[in-house]
Amino acid sequence: MSAMEQIIRKTFEDILGSSLSSIIISNSTNREKITKIKIRPVMIKDIIQYQASEYIGDKIFHTNYHCDGLIDRLPDWFEGLFHQVEITSKQEKIILLISKKGKVTINRRMIKSGDENSDTKGGKSISPDQVELLHNKIKNYILLEGKPLPFLIDLGVMTKEGQVVKAKSDKFKQINRFLEYIEDILPYLEKEKELTILDFGCGKSYLTFAMYYYLKILKGYQINVIGLDLKSDVIIHCNELSRKYGYDKLRFLVGDIANYQDNNKVDMVVTLHACDTATDYALYKAVSWGAQVILSVPCCQHELNNQIESEVLKPILKYGIIKERMAALITDALRAEILETHGYKVQLLEFIDMEHTPKNILIRAVRRTAGISIDKDAQLAKCMDFLGVTPCLVHLLNEENDIGNV
Repeated sequence: MSAMEQIIRKTFEDILGSSLSSIIISNSTNREKITKIKIRPVMIKDIIQYQASEYIGDKIFHTNYHCDGLIDRLPDWFEGLFHQVEITSKQEKIILLISKKGKVTINRRMIKSGDENSDTKGGKSISPDQVELLHNKIKNYILLEGKPLPFLIDLGVMTKEGQVVKAKSDKFKQINRFLEYIEDILPYLEKEKELTILDFGCGKSYLTFAMYYYLKILKGYQINVIGLDLKSDVIIHCNELSRKYGYDKLRFLVGDIANYQDNNKVDMVVTLHACDTATDYALYKAVSWGAQVILSVPCCQHELNNQIESEVLKPILKYGIIKERMAALITDALRAEILETHGYKVQLLEFIDMEHTPKNILIRAVRRTAGISIDKDAQLAKCMDFLGVTPCLVHLLNEENDIGNV
């Protein structure tokens, strides 16, 4: 991350956590794309979100983001596109000016009482005073405590009164964080047709049930969700719960990721903590299907730890714990780059720990093109050659290409 990106990200992180009134991003270098972006806090179902209005030609496109989702969009807007940001909060006005060389200049001015007026056109805006109060009183969750949800009750996360079980508070936070990541990719999911969603390694299916409830019940998407796991007793229990709730488009199957072949077209693939190369098989399947969205939290990245070999890095790779951690991070970074070369826009995001494990990087990929970037592919090959590694995902995708060329 460049110095410019760090400054912009830090500024946004600080201001989104306070009494924000509005943000205006302007001075576009390509007026045929987006000429201006206006951002304001809005209240949606008792949850504070941030509505970004992108001005493209004579049209305005509105997207609502949670805090993390908005932060993740910043690189798209500031990689040579916009050069000015005006941020207004209850206390101050901040102007960021970005030069062609990426230098950031920040001007701050304190706002006197009565200086600032909130824009309330086009939706349910909230004033800086309301934002400040709600930040203190309302947790920014999609699923709210106090509203009983049958699947969370049966899974032991909530009481019958809708209170979160203290021992499951981390799980409740994790479920909500996962739904926030899904909310950010809603613009990429079609609402006019039934979407097939596969959850590999679904386990007890906390997140599978939450995903179904959010997309089907709250958002009204037509979906067909399939959970896949190797544990037959868990699958039987999950199917019983699905029937109990009347979730007729949610079913669970016993099966292995590598050998799953029941669908030829899948729109979204979810794989959370599939161990070692099982993640690679899930990503391979997703790419083969041309899945529009991929959400993956990898686990136990052992493969490259046994491969990585570099004369340049030899002095630090001799330390086992360092080599193991480096190999895990390199594994997921290479997975992200491989997906990029196969037509996906990829982000690596921090996910809330599952069962107190440090494996908490989420790979979020959205399909954008069908082809492979030759330059990016060459860079990736050079990087793997330097590290002396060839990930399983590369082998799987190359085998598919070889079969297709026969």
